[in-house]
Amino acid sequence: MSTTEEFRRNSDNFCYRHPDRQSFVLCQRCMRTVCSECRTPAAVGVICPECMARQAAAQTPAQKKAQRRWASRPLVAVSSDRPKMTLGIIAVTGLAYIVGLIPGAGGILTSALAFNSVFLLPQTGLIEPWRLFTVALVHSGFFHVALNMLALWFMGRSLEPMLGRARFLVLYLLGALGGSVAVALLAPGVWTVGASGAIFALFGALLVIGRHIGADIRVIGILIAINFFWPFVIAGIGAIGSGNFAASLANVGISWQAHLGGLLTGALVGLIYARTRAASQKGLQIGLLIALGVVLVALLAIPAVVYY
Repeated sequence: MSTTEEFRRNSDNFCYRHPDRQSFVLCQRCMRTVCSECRTPAAVGVICPECMARQAAAQTPAQKKAQRRWASRPLVAVSSDRPKMTLGIIAVTGLAYIVGLIPGAGGILTSALAFNSVFLLPQTGLIEPWRLFTVALVHSGFFHVALNMLALWFMGRSLEPMLGRARFLVLYLLGALGGSVAVALLAPGVWTVGASGAIFALFGALLVIGRHIGADIRVIGILIAINFFWPFVIAGIGAIGSGNFAASLANVGISWQAHLGGLLTGALVGLIYARTRAASQKGLQIGLLIALGVVLVALLAIPAVVYY
């Protein structure tokens, strides 16, 4: 993303040791922004190299001796920029796809993990809430999973270093939940598979965070518009011959409802992250994320009352 002059002047948006690297992660001791190369995981949060050096200098001789004896490697700053949480999600999703290729296992896996709002209705007795999240693990085919994981990789490389692994995972899971909730509200009784809700949550979060830090978000906005409206364009072309736009949209096989729900959820999560960056706001951030999750779950009561 290109940046504005206001963005470049705000040093809080960049690692204090590498001014060209954008980050959303703060050292839990000195509260300075650090990139993935300059942070060391601690019991709570991360620590920058200078604070780590001061901690090592303050150790007693007994502590130093114990560390030399039991530590498998010196306590140094992490030097990898690899988005490990992103890679982990891709690995788990890829494994689910491979397992689904086993003869007889594909149908069982999809029927157990795919989402349908009927599995949340008390009157049916089919309460299986895990489907709200596991829908992101199953896909309709190779190109479906490949395109979603490719998008996850490109988005994760930008977002995970800024947010940190835990925040990135929360964003992904809430995005999957938001996509499923939107499907339950707008397409009740319809089967859906895929991680599109979670992927669009990454789009929404990056859009809001980029706007908040003063980055040029026009390219992101264009990508979101293309990806979101593409199913409607295809349906419109199909409706020229059939004259039935709704039927053509249903035949496209792309859940725009999940896209919309994930996008809105991701934008809200991105707003929460952008407005609660300080360490003193950690409790507020967690509380707001929990509240958002509760609201999304509460919205599932609407299909049970209105549609069934």
